[in-house]
Amino acid sequence: MINSHGQSHQAYDEFSHVLDPDVYEPLPDDWLIGITDVVNSTTAIRSGRYEDVNYAGASIIAALGNAWGSFDFPFVFRGDGAAFALPPQGIMAATSALRQVAGFARADLDLTLRIGLLTVREIRTSGRDVRIARYAASENANYAMFAGGGLKWAEQQIKNGRYLVKPGRYATKPDLTGLSCDWTPFPSQRGEILSLLVEPNDHTRPEVFAALAKRVLAIFDAAPRQSHPLPGDVPMSGDGGKQVDAKGWSEVAANSDFRKFDDGLRLTLDCTPEQIDRVEAILVPARARGKINFGLHRQSHALMTCLVPSDRPDSHLHFLDGMGGGYARAAEKMEEGALDDVVRHHAP
Repeated sequence: MINSHGQSHQAYDEFSHVLDPDVYEPLPDDWLIGITDVVNSTTAIRSGRYEDVNYAGASIIAALGNAWGSFDFPFVFRGDGAAFALPPQGIMAATSALRQVAGFARADLDLTLRIGLLTVREIRTSGRDVRIARYAASENANYAMFAGGGLKWAEQQIKNGRYLVKPGRYATKPDLTGLSCDWTPFPSQRGEILSLLVEPNDHTRPEVFAALAKRVLAIFDAAPRQSHPLPGDVPMSGDGGKQVDAKGWSEVAANSDFRKFDDGLRLTLDCTPEQIDRVEAILVPARARGKINFGLHRQSHALMTCLVPSDRPDSHLHFLDGMGGGYARAAEKMEEGALDDVVRHHAP
């Protein structure tokens, strides 16, 4: 059962368990789904503005948590945007926070943030669903994982101009307390920082996709520290060389979202070129068979955007992306792959 915070009673501490479609539970019909994304994010990233794009992407989570008075709601960071779920009584907080972060992105970051809001009922009418499971990244922190195809559908609708939240005339600044991006980028220790997106096609059965996702994950999990992109040793932070202690750093690393499920696999990993080749050898034929689509981007460094929830300081969650705009660039590659498939399918 899902409680009033959008949480099921169980959180799974093995990531492979949240690849199983049977562990996901449906959100109530009247819940709200909010989505943000930076317009033309890849252009901004190519001009070196990856930190601004990440900051704009994560800003809705900080603004909404502070406005709502709790970070105990399902959300997912996507690099150049985010998605969240909130009960119906949160509509004022959600609308206000969305307008505030869009205004902030425009005024302070010179970025256009597309913002949208709709109900789970509207998503279900389309034949998709929004189901969630909880993944316990550590003893103190857990993340929501989303399945059912609903978020993917909603994002596409919002990009097409439906369910948009109109900008407020007098939007105040968002309260971004706890959101920081003050760490230097982390270089790969094993060869490449990989940003990987793998999504099922509409007709692919969930159990078929889960089996393929587990094969991919097994390749990365076999490496030291499950291909975690943050170093095991304590690094320096970006604000004048301040250091955290070993215990503090182990908490940061443990609470990081380097693996998540958001209508598909979303991974930021430190891995070898050989691992990437082995994964591509699984994914390319699966895409050719029409089972999946995927996009990957290789870069030299990982980047951490840090969110510290105000209600439970020990559960601070750390959002990760590739320094080269990993998720946004991987999404771009995925769109190119889908277009190539359409061209091949209609070729004489």
